[in-house]
Amino acid sequence: MSKKLLRIAMMAFLALILAACQDTADEDADSDEETAEDTEATEEEEHDHDHESEENAEAGVAELEGFIDHYHTGDTVELTAIANEDDSDGHWHWYIRGGDEGEWEEADGGDGETFAGEATELDQQQLKATFYDDNHEVISETDPVTVVIDDHDSDVYEGYFDDEDVEDRDISDWAGEWKSVYPYFEEGALDEVYEHRAEEDGEMTFEEYKEYYEAGYETSVDNIEITEGGEFTFHDGDETYSGTYVNDGYEILEYEAGNRGVRFMFELEEGDEEAPQNIQFSDHNIAPHNSSHFHIYWGDDKEELLEEVDHWPTYYPVEWSEEQIVDDLYMH
Repeated sequence: MSKKLLRIAMMAFLALILAACQDTADEDADSDEETAEDTEATEEEEHDHDHESEENAEAGVAELEGFIDHYHTGDTVELTAIANEDDSDGHWHWYIRGGDEGEWEEADGGDGETFAGEATELDQQQLKATFYDDNHEVISETDPVTVVIDDHDSDVYEGYFDDEDVEDRDISDWAGEWKSVYPYFEEGALDEVYEHRAEEDGEMTFEEYKEYYEAGYETSVDNIEITEGGEFTFHDGDETYSGTYVNDGYEILEYEAGNRGVRFMFELEEGDEEAPQNIQFSDHNIAPHNSSHFHIYWGDDKEELLEEVDHWPTYYPVEWSEEQIVDDLYMH
């Protein structure tokens, strides 16, 4: 009897040992599987991080060809990314994001080193191209560019809009370095625009258009620099003076022709004695939008400026060529 009990006990003991070994093997298998999954997930995260990285500090700087400062409705944005000569073989990816703070996402329209997309769908979006090697390591990357549409064909551009569509704007909409079109007018570079208008609409003769735009453009301030912090630097002949301006709201104006406009106003906070007390912008936009050109009004009497409709010095980005300015004026 005792031998029988001993045999049973030994069999039970062996069964317990085998069960324990099996549990250990299962746990090891589960652990290995979880480790493999974690490794795969980590690799995917690292791949995604590299793929969508906003900044690649060690990457070289690639060039972007074909980009222009602003587009019109119906235009196609056509870009070509150019790798550095000493870059090894690789492949391009194109990315897009909404403004400066958005997340980069894969952009539709990229085909190797080239990109094409409708400007109307890309307005205010940033684009960049990144060059990867076969291990998906970043070799080089272009600087981001922001697509801007100057929509001459819209009702808003023509001055027809609802009050509720108007929104306040930050000075950063006009940040940059700007040059007056008046020197181009004086040289006769804009005459072809006025000849075209006189033939096209017949509202005024060439001479009348010249007189109208001379009164509007005339200024001795050839260049203006504007920072995102609101500092203006005016280059007036041989003089230079500066001032820092703060937002003073906006005013909706009613014109005799039946259309309307919006003046975005800024008031001097501190600055040189020559700096005007008030500055007002009009650029055919009524809500936040990077400006591609603007009409500006400045002086010490805000109400008097709001009544001014004949004198509107006009400025374009300093990097624009004469041809770009003429092409844009044809659209006005």
